[in-house]
Amino acid sequence: MMPTLDWKPVPKVTMPVKYPLLLAQGAEGIAVGLSSKILPHNFVEILDAAIAYLRGEEFALYPDFPTGGFIDVSKYNDGERGGSVRVRAKIEKIDNKTLEITDVPFGRTSGSVIETIIKAQEKGKIKIKRVDDNTAKHADIIVHLLPGTSSDRTIDALYAFTDCEVSISPNCCVISDRKPHFLSVSDVLRHSVDTTKHLLQRELEIQRGELRESLLYASLEKIFIEERIYKDKEYEQSKSVDEAVAHIDKRLEPFKPSFVRDVTRDDILKLLEIKMKRILKFNADNADTYIQSLKDHIDVINDKLTRMVEVTIDWYKHLKDKYGAHYPRRTVIRSFD
Repeated sequence: MMPTLDWKPVPKVTMPVKYPLLLAQGAEGIAVGLSSKILPHNFVEILDAAIAYLRGEEFALYPDFPTGGFIDVSKYNDGERGGSVRVRAKIEKIDNKTLEITDVPFGRTSGSVIETIIKAQEKGKIKIKRVDDNTAKHADIIVHLLPGTSSDRTIDALYAFTDCEVSISPNCCVISDRKPHFLSVSDVLRHSVDTTKHLLQRELEIQRGELRESLLYASLEKIFIEERIYKDKEYEQSKSVDEAVAHIDKRLEPFKPSFVRDVTRDDILKLLEIKMKRILKFNADNADTYIQSLKDHIDVINDKLTRMVEVTIDWYKHLKDKYGAHYPRRTVIRSFD
């Protein structure tokens, strides 16, 4: 299945994601005449790149595999089709007769690597005595060399003739606006950051709307009780709910310019549900304090909405501070001879 950048509910409901999981986890899919292969990237480096983009600075993203190892990104081409990366296993010398493979290339397993080592041995490409697989939680392959065999040359042969080194060709093809697009990794990141900024803005707008509703009801309740509208003769003698609603609406008329929105029938019906116990316990000072706290909170949100770039940067920084230490780079970037 091809990865998609769209989060809008077309035609089914999909939930929006603020963090670019597509770049963090990678994806691989195939469709009629098209294929996609997006490599995984480092959690912290994605956050740093997002912050750099918001600040108008240059940035670069390179793959980082959970299997570790080494990677040559000189031909990565920002993840676009036509590029490639070379990935190597991590091979260490235990002694002159023993090698240990602790990281395997991305997309390979210890079993598949051992299989290619044995085939290379059968073809005379490498000279080894045997291979032991001690893999448990992490890869651990022990290669025992024949007497008189150079460990350095064997390491070179393992990279040349086995899956200890593989070449991976990325192809960042994604669905956007219901059409396939060949993009770069940087393009995907920019799209994700713009979406994140929009989602954070919508969250603030929703919070502001909820606070405004609370402010309106608190103001209506305060006026209804302090002005003793519930004691009005016309209200007490109302023959129907409509008459009571009409009277309250008339009494609220002088206060309407100060409300955050127009007063509706439903708002007034809520006032009719206020119980006498609440009216008797009403405290004007507490009501004023609560109303002021709502106004202060709304002012804070209004301020954030005027500087969404800073708010988005702070959100990415929060993720980095909270989770960054758990996601160090596992794949070492270096040039291969």
